[in-house]
Amino acid sequence: MFNNIRMFIRMIHEEVEDDEEDEAIATTLVEQYPQHMDHNSFSHHGGSVLNHRIINRSRAEGHERLYRDYFADSPTYPSQLFYRRFHKHRSLFLRIQGAIKTHDQYFVQRFDAVGVPRLSSLQKMTVALRMLAYGSPVDAVDEYVRIDESTTIESLKRFTKIVVEVFGEQYLR
Repeated sequence: MFNNIRMFIRMIHEEVEDDEEDEAIATTLVEQYPQHMDHNSFSHHGGSVLNHRIINRSRAEGHERLYRDYFADSPTYPSQLFYRRFHKHRSLFLRIQGAIKTHDQYFVQRFDAVGVPRLSSLQKMTVALRMLAYGSPVDAVDEYVRIDESTTIESLKRFTKIVVEVFGEQYLR
């Protein structure tokens, strides 16, 4: 990759020698390239933002833990703790989950290009409800649910919008 960029910059430099302004720009690029693109300062992690680190949050593990703790046939935590932590009964939670999945495909679990499951509707809904119920900061839900800050904010925005659209006329005054 680095060699391709170097060759591209050299090619530009050679083609613009006729115009002094273009040559000055190309020269600056060639001079600045080693400072900004050396192997030590360039992140080798994926993502679309330069030097943005990708954290493997084990999303599937987060879903499995959440499911085992609250939604399995024999959950780790009893229904009283579910109610205390979510401020609603499990049946109401699941009814809301079904309605939002039907209303917005964002809450339907998808898979990436290699078949790895992305975030589930349980995870997205849980972060939204925990933030609403407890006023939790965005990054507080990451450790348990395994969801990053931007997705948490997006989930909260979409969840509140959908709840108003789907249940507003019937339940909201």
